[in-house]
Amino acid sequence: MDFSAQPIAIYIRIVAIISLLLGLNDAARLLGVNLGDVSPIATMGMTGFVYLAIFALARLFAAVGLWIKASWGAVLLVGATVLELALYLLGNPDVRMTAFGFAVRLVLLVSIIIIFVLSVRLSRARAAD
Repeated sequence: MDFSAQPIAIYIRIVAIISLLLGLNDAARLLGVNLGDVSPIATMGMTGFVYLAIFALARLFAAVGLWIKASWGAVLLVGATVLELALYLLGNPDVRMTAFGFAVRLVLLVSIIIIFVLSVRLSRARAAD
């Protein structure tokens, strides 16, 4: 995918910032911000803590990949988001999120799909010329 086209580049940077903020929010949850003296591992359990750590790292790396307009950033973000939403929707007790968190992840997923569609359409338009 060619993410260097100007209309797509701005859109990708916005998605990268959203991914970065979501990854930083997950990292803050891992560190136990707002929990006081309670350990985040005791609150989430070990499996939930590991899931959250994997998803936070994936989002942070995806944000960097999207910012430098590398296609692996979009693939990483889609993979992490689809896996997290699937685990949540299947009722895994270790994956917890609020309604707002679910909506943000859904918006991220739809945004990346739109980026893929726009990128394919632009590449086809260039090939037709």
